[in-house]
Amino acid sequence: MSTNRLTLYHYPLCPFSRKVRIALFEKGVPYTLILEKPWERRIDFLKMNPAGEVPVLVDEDGSIIASHTAIVEYINETRVGLDLFGDTPLIRAEVRRLASWFDTLFYREVYETLVMEKLAGQIQSGKEPNSTFIRIGRMNLKRHLRYIEWLMERRNYLAGNKISLADFSAAAHVSVLDYLGEVSWEEYPETKAWYARMKSRPSFQSLLNDRIAGMIPPNAYSDLDF
Repeated sequence: MSTNRLTLYHYPLCPFSRKVRIALFEKGVPYTLILEKPWERRIDFLKMNPAGEVPVLVDEDGSIIASHTAIVEYINETRVGLDLFGDTPLIRAEVRRLASWFDTLFYREVYETLVMEKLAGQIQSGKEPNSTFIRIGRMNLKRHLRYIEWLMERRNYLAGNKISLADFSAAAHVSVLDYLGEVSWEEYPETKAWYARMKSRPSFQSLLNDRIAGMIPPNAYSDLDF
């Protein structure tokens, strides 16, 4: 494995940043993390990604790859190791479907309503969270957790018999909600067992060490035997 490192601009509670961090580790790629608060709209960061969104990856040769989907595809195509998408066209289609489910639907229905409101004070000092949005986000979260439960009653991993980007995408999103103490794990035993396996992977350990000033996660967040 090369001693040269890639650079990843990220925000700790951004699920897309978390997904890319997991993917890099699973592919055996060393990298350096740089904290970026996208709401600050830093000029040098906007030059790398005019969309102003994390994550952004800078490769060893200085190439810049923005958008979590593009980064994961790039990593998978340019680095050896675990194939993040599976080994047949049908499996790859299912992996992409489920990754899109969490990156699009879960993000819109849970992250943008529940998490963003809980982060309101971090993003805009003094802003109070909207309790209506939080309530809607919690309702949506339960529906998505029931879907994971349904999948895990029928499969070894979300997309089939092998771990894949579908699991990494889902776990990245769920981990943010877990950090905020929003998951009632005892209501979802199959989901809990799946997430325990995800938390136990070495690629997950740096995520479990993340801390946001003024927002302390519950003790179970970093407990592998939660």
